[in-house]
Amino acid sequence: MIVDLHNHTTLCNHATGSMREYINRAIEKNIDIFGFSDHAPMNYDTKYRMSFDDMQSYEESIKELADEYKDKIEIVSGYEVDWIDGYIDDRVINANVDYLIGSVHFLDGWGFDNPEFIGKYKEIDIDELWNRYFKTITKMVKSNMFDIVGHIDLIKVFKFLPTKDIYQFVEETLDTIAKSNMAIELNSAGYRKPIGEAYPSKEILQMAYDRNIPITIGSDAHSIEQVGMYQDKIYQFAKSTGYKKIVSYKSRVPIEYPI
Repeated sequence: MIVDLHNHTTLCNHATGSMREYINRAIEKNIDIFGFSDHAPMNYDTKYRMSFDDMQSYEESIKELADEYKDKIEIVSGYEVDWIDGYIDDRVINANVDYLIGSVHFLDGWGFDNPEFIGKYKEIDIDELWNRYFKTITKMVKSNMFDIVGHIDLIKVFKFLPTKDIYQFVEETLDTIAKSNMAIELNSAGYRKPIGEAYPSKEILQMAYDRNIPITIGSDAHSIEQVGMYQDKIYQFAKSTGYKKIVSYKSRVPIEYPI
């Protein structure tokens, strides 16, 4: 079973291609379950996400396309939600979708994965940054608002890596996820970034497997050609760590499938 739950639309203002084109590309890539999870609306950094006024049309479009393509591919719906204190909106958390991806893209207002602001890395202690990042992920997991942890080690995107053993940064986070009902995603976008590897790293994925944390898969596509990119590589990565199953979602309920 090939699942790809993390894909964007032009509503986020930094993606290209129509939803129909994404679906047709997914069919070409033999994807069985394809999910749209565009950047959820939020009254923060609004130029990089859809507006609240877009939510209804977004959800309705996915349902219409799911019905149209039901004999060729299963289409599911979600949102990728930024975890930022004070900005989480109930309209998103209670949306009538299949799943919510919780992600951390900002630390104290700094969009650390945005190349526009890469210079700030020179000003900070990398070990302290990694510690703060994973503490934030842990807090997000404890909120019990989400189904999937998005690109769990996104903080490595520009190859600013800690000097200390990664275990000390992620142990509490993974233990917290293991006690929740959440999955982590294997996100192939990392192969397209300076880090040149999937999110999460081999070390973190092995630690997740040892804790029986379920996984799902996402291309994090922002263009048609990125749909299913590195698909074979990411699935082989999952299997090499020991995983034999992946999860998808329907109405916020996880469903396991064999890889």
